[in-house]
Amino acid sequence: MHFEILVEDKSGKIALDILVPKIVGDTHSFVVHAYKGIGRIPKNMKDAVHASKRILLENLPKLLKGYGRTFAGYPDDYRAIVILVCDLDHKVLKQFLAELLAILNACNPAPDARFCIAIEEGEAWFLGDLKAVKAAYPRAKQNVLDSYVNDSICGTWEKLADAVFPGGSTALSALGWQAVGAEKSKWAASISPEMSIHSNKSPSFSYFRDALSELV
Repeated sequence: MHFEILVEDKSGKIALDILVPKIVGDTHSFVVHAYKGIGRIPKNMKDAVHASKRILLENLPKLLKGYGRTFAGYPDDYRAIVILVCDLDHKVLKQFLAELLAILNACNPAPDARFCIAIEEGEAWFLGDLKAVKAAYPRAKQNVLDSYVNDSICGTWEKLADAVFPGGSTALSALGWQAVGAEKSKWAASISPEMSIHSNKSPSFSYFRDALSELV
């Protein structure tokens, strides 16, 4: 089986390049495509006007249509699937999934696809494994980690920053969004290798893991 995995930023690619082989093993192939932000689903599901900006949701109708056509040409004994991984942020999960399914159902032919939403943000998957966080950052503030409720809407990256970054999220935010993105990539590179895919307490990570496991 081959997986085409779409993520909204560089840190997501770093994490999944490490985590996916832990789930699917070495006998299946995958490519993780990083975009430059999540954006919004275009009105009337039209193709993105500025596709070169590489904003994930704005490009999704075009991407899924393209994958549908490509996959339709594969041999019957070769299965390929699209996995979309993105943050929920402050969207309503049920409504967001319905919008994603509408894009998929509008494709003819439609690719085989799954939508895996990190609740609230990708850092929730790191905080689902506090042992991994502590292994990567031994000086992480335990009281901050213990205060986190898995997959809660609480400002997830800020919570992780408060635990591991000197001065916390306030100090990191003051450095600007470019610094925030760079730090998120560092977290992904440091924490992901330490993560256990079987003991993670994030429900949204468990959904992602189980979706891939069932497919293979």
